[in-house]
Amino acid sequence: MNQKAVFFAGLDIGGTTVKAVLVDANANQSGPLVEVRSLVKEGYQTTFGQLEQALDQLAAGAGVARAAIAGVGLDVPAPSSNGVIWGRANLGDDWVGTDIRGRLAERLGVPVFMTNDGNAAALGEYAMRRPNCGSLLLVAPGTGLGGGLVLPDGRVYEGTNGLALEVGHISVPFREDDGTQPPCSCGLKGCSEAWVSLMALRRRLALELAKPQWADHPLNEGSAPIEEKAFRLRDLAAQGDALALGIFKQQGFILGFAIADMVRLLDPGLVVVGGGLAEASFRDQYMAWIEEGFADRAWSVYRRSPLDPDQVTTRFEWAIGGDAAAAIGVAYTAHELFR
Repeated sequence: MNQKAVFFAGLDIGGTTVKAVLVDANANQSGPLVEVRSLVKEGYQTTFGQLEQALDQLAAGAGVARAAIAGVGLDVPAPSSNGVIWGRANLGDDWVGTDIRGRLAERLGVPVFMTNDGNAAALGEYAMRRPNCGSLLLVAPGTGLGGGLVLPDGRVYEGTNGLALEVGHISVPFREDDGTQPPCSCGLKGCSEAWVSLMALRRRLALELAKPQWADHPLNEGSAPIEEKAFRLRDLAAQGDALALGIFKQQGFILGFAIADMVRLLDPGLVVVGGGLAEASFRDQYMAWIEEGFADRAWSVYRRSPLDPDQVTTRFEWAIGGDAAAAIGVAYTAHELFR
């Protein structure tokens, strides 16, 4: 390896911002997290300019020349395979079918690793727990329900076509009060994301507020849209509000139930729960609901070892990477691949 100091960058492309981190030859973060505006709807070439701006700021923040960056990790908010975007998601039209990884590597003159945002966040949680981490399954409720699986050697499992670990689209057997299955954003019905996501939160809140028992609830006052009312649920839950806690309890239980089927297939040993509730004041209660749902569905062997009852076979932890997790994950992977 070149004896000069080398660094590796992680670039997390979001809908509004690009988050970037730099790691050194020991995979330790160097300099601060950098954020620049995301212009993904204006096309990938415009976005490449924003990525270069982020790289310049990273190098300046670490006090090194940009030429010291020997490799780049990139994550995109869309499905991809071998560096080629498969679906538009919230990107501009020219992203689809383009070899983003190859074109960015050619532009920067360094090798590029690319994956989706859920995989990147899982890699970040793995990197921040090294060296004492085996395999890791991340589930992250947000606008949707994302996630990723990192294998014991630190590689993310993407599947043959880069389409693995769509954790939000596992079917769960729950139904609404009228016996119907809720529609999912993917076009199917009864997916876990249709129960555990911001969209699900809004739907559930609207259904609950229509019930007589909540006629006098503060959220039934005024004419605010359901999106605004749902935004208040987390604060209300923190204050002990029964309606808010009931909605989050249902979500937590169903998430744990779905995780049990994932664990039955993957046996990760560690399940990391991400998303905004990782910062909530009632997160311990939410985790207890997740574990309750998990226990309802999982075989006992996935909870404790039959040989040693004190040995937990599936641990649950909150995510620790925050907003930087995805950028850290792809930076770490670039380090592992290109050092």
